[in-house]
Amino acid sequence: MRTYNEKISIYHGMASTIVLNFSNNFFPIFAITMLSATNYQVGLISSLPPLMALIMTIPAAILLNRSQAQKKLVALSVLLARLMFLFIISIVYLPSPSMHAWIFLVVIAIMSLPNTVANIGWQTFISDLVEESRRGAFFSDRNRLLTIVGLISTLIIGILMKDASASVTAYQLLFGFAFCFGMLEVYLLMKHEEEPVKNDGSSVKKKTMDWSIFKHRNYVSFLIAALLFNFAWQMAWGIFNIYHVRYVGVTIFWVSMFAAGNMLAQFLSFPLWKKWAEKRSNTLVFVWAAVGMATTPFLTVLSTNLYYIAIVQTSSGFFLAGVVLLLFNLLLEQSPDHVRTYCITTYNVLLSVIAFAAPQIGIWLLEQWGVEIAMYMNSALRFLSAGLFLIVYLKFTRKSKLVI
Repeated sequence: MRTYNEKISIYHGMASTIVLNFSNNFFPIFAITMLSATNYQVGLISSLPPLMALIMTIPAAILLNRSQAQKKLVALSVLLARLMFLFIISIVYLPSPSMHAWIFLVVIAIMSLPNTVANIGWQTFISDLVEESRRGAFFSDRNRLLTIVGLISTLIIGILMKDASASVTAYQLLFGFAFCFGMLEVYLLMKHEEEPVKNDGSSVKKKTMDWSIFKHRNYVSFLIAALLFNFAWQMAWGIFNIYHVRYVGVTIFWVSMFAAGNMLAQFLSFPLWKKWAEKRSNTLVFVWAAVGMATTPFLTVLSTNLYYIAIVQTSSGFFLAGVVLLLFNLLLEQSPDHVRTYCITTYNVLLSVIAFAAPQIGIWLLEQWGVEIAMYMNSALRFLSAGLFLIVYLKFTRKSKLVI
């Protein structure tokens, strides 16, 4: 039976999912069709947020470690981030249209600063509220419910705005709804029940960094494998956006259909990934998910047929469900309790470096070799990252099970 905090967390997640579905999914097509963004600028849509996160992660960790009530800090951060939607709505009214794409990127970058505090804060906040024995089941159920909400909201967008891709008003409405649900998100965050951290004189939570985390071999092995996987995964994000808009010619409707199919596959497969992970192990099952993710770039560029692309995007959702469920579980699983905040912070700092560089390298490959070669290379790198997780499983996870 779910606790009060778990129920509120699910409601908050629903609001957050709607915010993301009404905004992030449409940032690239908005930038290309309404703001005349270049390929390089489209790549920056993916790269700038992690760069800002890199700058903000250490200050965020210090703030969160010293905060006696994390939910207030997280809620304030979400509020500041959601207010940025009002600036995005107003961009088209500014003079100098040639600068609109750059202004949009600046707003995206600024939005990423409070988002960093919110993301790190939520990870540590929710890990304290949900018992370790319930995390697998809770996050599986939560992800399924959020996927339903995302699926419904995305289908509504696609149907209502089927013929509105050339209208700036359509995008303004999307971002306006995102702002409204962002306010609901803040309200629900504040509804969580949190016990203030007592100041008992301990210096553990006040350290800026605890280097002892690198003595834990399981965590370090996970960290290396996860960073390579994220590099391969995120390298293709900008390429996918450019391929879909410039080569395939997608509209708001088709962006919504791709996302809806992807989320439907996630919803149907979450219980399977949960079952497999409980039977085998999070690490081994993640290898299967990573191998599946490796096929998506290769399959995508085989055709520009919209229905075919929709099928590929739907099938990729099956493997994405495993990645979404297992990667965060692995982070918590491999992070020792007494240094968990530092493990999560370190992971996010290094992930920010990867997330900034990867899309730029992907765009560079596209410019140098063309979209097909860039996608083939990305598939190969994703297969390599799956192989590294397999090595981690054979060297650490499997051995620990044999010992037990």
